[in-house]
Amino acid sequence: MTNILFFDIGIVLIIATAIAYLAKLIRQPLIPAYILTGVILGPVLGLITNTEVINILSEIGIAFLLFIVGLEIDIKRLTNVALISSLGGFIRAVMLFTAGFVIALTLGFIPVEAIYIGLVLAFSSTMIVVKLLSDKRELDTLHARIIVGILLMEDFLAIVALAMLSTPVLSILSIFMALVKVVFIILIALVLSKFFFPYVFKYAAKVQELLFLAAISVLFFFSVLSKYVGVILVFCLERFVDPSIIHMLEPGLSIIIGAFVGGVVLANMPYSYEIIGRVTPLRDFFATIFFVSLGMGLLVSHVKIIIVPLVIFLLFVFLLKPFVTMFLCSFFGYKKRPSFLTSLSLAQVSEFSLIIVTQGYIMGQVSGIIMSFTVLLTVITMIVTAYLIQFDEKIYNLLSKKLSIFEKIGNTSSNLEFMPKRIKTKVILVGYNRIGYSIYNKLKKLRKKSLVVDFNPEVIKELIKKKIPCLYGDIGDREILERLDFRDVEMVISTVPEKIDNLRLLKLVKEVNKKALVVVTANHVEDALDLYDEGADYVVLPHFLGGEHVSLLIEETSADLNRMIEKKLSHIKELKKRKAMGHRHPSHHD
Repeated sequence: MTNILFFDIGIVLIIATAIAYLAKLIRQPLIPAYILTGVILGPVLGLITNTEVINILSEIGIAFLLFIVGLEIDIKRLTNVALISSLGGFIRAVMLFTAGFVIALTLGFIPVEAIYIGLVLAFSSTMIVVKLLSDKRELDTLHARIIVGILLMEDFLAIVALAMLSTPVLSILSIFMALVKVVFIILIALVLSKFFFPYVFKYAAKVQELLFLAAISVLFFFSVLSKYVGVILVFCLERFVDPSIIHMLEPGLSIIIGAFVGGVVLANMPYSYEIIGRVTPLRDFFATIFFVSLGMGLLVSHVKIIIVPLVIFLLFVFLLKPFVTMFLCSFFGYKKRPSFLTSLSLAQVSEFSLIIVTQGYIMGQVSGIIMSFTVLLTVITMIVTAYLIQFDEKIYNLLSKKLSIFEKIGNTSSNLEFMPKRIKTKVILVGYNRIGYSIYNKLKKLRKKSLVVDFNPEVIKELIKKKIPCLYGDIGDREILERLDFRDVEMVISTVPEKIDNLRLLKLVKEVNKKALVVVTANHVEDALDLYDEGADYVVLPHFLGGEHVSLLIEETSADLNRMIEKKLSHIKELKKRKAMGHRHPSHHD
């Protein structure tokens, strides 16, 4: 038995590694490669027939996957796009679920299966999209922040859906009982995160191995709690609740829910990034086995049965899903470029869909046909997404003129500007948050008439209240650049670190006004050198500024301790002011 188990795991990892290597060579996402491995090992070659152990390991893989998702949740990321992320993300999920549910019923699926199909179509892939945007170095862009915000809202909704569907029989009362269990787990998590975990991890952080073990212990503690939460509640409440109702509390929840809660509990601790770094290799190992197991469950005989609904729902994902997303982004006041790039990036099915349907299949609520349908839909949409995100700018340029109709949906953006004609602008400042705020204050002291361009509607509204000349827009949008008059400006300063946008801005300014100084920002040395080659007068590298600032501080205060104290007090005052304004220092994920 041990030899067979060792062989099965070994062959899974060897074949998965080989196919993943080929996938990377042709720049394909890895998840479809792992699923293809499962298809080859299972239905095609039949090398692995006893999938019981593989399924157990894959469930642990899901737990690790959700634990990391919980760890990476950073609510502060949503401050600039809070409304579209929360309300917009919720409305989007509800609209897509409803449309998917109705279409599934129309195609002849039974109501329970239609619910699962609706959930499959409602969510987009956090793992794939964030990875692709990170590879393109676009996580700081406006559309990326909207995307991440919407995805975080969807992750939360998916966890709620998992809890509701974890009951053997779907009914209003059983769903309510499932939510009671979730609330109970959250309450325990809140108590432990406030009164117990801070002390445990403060000590554990002193020893790296202990920190790792403590984090894994939290994962398994909440997973076990989730599994037996029903038994615990029955034990606590059997004296106070009617016996006819109490038995409905007895079934536990999926371990996945507990794993996610465990991740969220640790997300706000100062050690979260280190925990992520140490747990990620384990997650990758178990998650690989999970995706391989999905491929093993794909039956080739089902393809002929599901081909028609598969084509229909592929059209749903690539046409209706982007349309709904673009409509909502436009409704919330965002211009066509960030709205379109957001909608294009979210045109796929989530890994959560696989997890939800896998749970439904294990519980006997959906058939193997629905399982095969979900796997195929996920694989195809993830592969296409890689190309959509890679060529998103080219696709946008092709459709740009036709997309203008969406800007008529949201009337708020047309009012988001304050550009008095009597003011002769000398400096155009792109980006007001963090770096831009400091630059504007210095320009104000120097009495330089400045115009601020920012892609955040909330920032522009605040600037309008302060009567600061401003324009709402994204410099990646050619129409915004064409609205700006560069002919008489002395300086153009961009605090946006996107290389392509800065190159476009640099080229346009130098064509119109060769005397204007152009200062741009970059996050990478290679990008900075490229911008210098294209004629930038100066390139700011934010991550290098800290060292330069400390050097100047030492030079200025080394002989005068009182001067250092003055600087410290002034800095504390400035930090408190920025905190009140919602500014935050970027994490290593930003």
